[in-house]
Amino acid sequence: MSDKHSDNKQATQALIEHLFSAESNSTLKEKLEDLLTPSEMSEISNRLQIFRLLQTGMPQRQIAEQLGVGIATVTRGSRALKNRQI
Repeated sequence: MSDKHSDNKQATQALIEHLFSAESNSTLKEKLEDLLTPSEMSEISNRLQIFRLLQTGMPQRQIAEQLGVGIATVTRGSRALKNRQI
């Protein structure tokens, strides 16, 4: 395993632990706001909405139009759902 991959894995684990240390929803929201720009927060929120809408059976193009995202973003979400059963 490369050092870069190992460092990234450790950083990801540290992020997970940091977020799980939140004692309430409001504390978690504060932690996320400290870590992410408003644009990043919006992007993550959109991706979660993509997962939810895909699970309802909504067509990918309709999701892209409704959320104002590219079809490639929706397709990526669709692949994630199929690969990981999110």
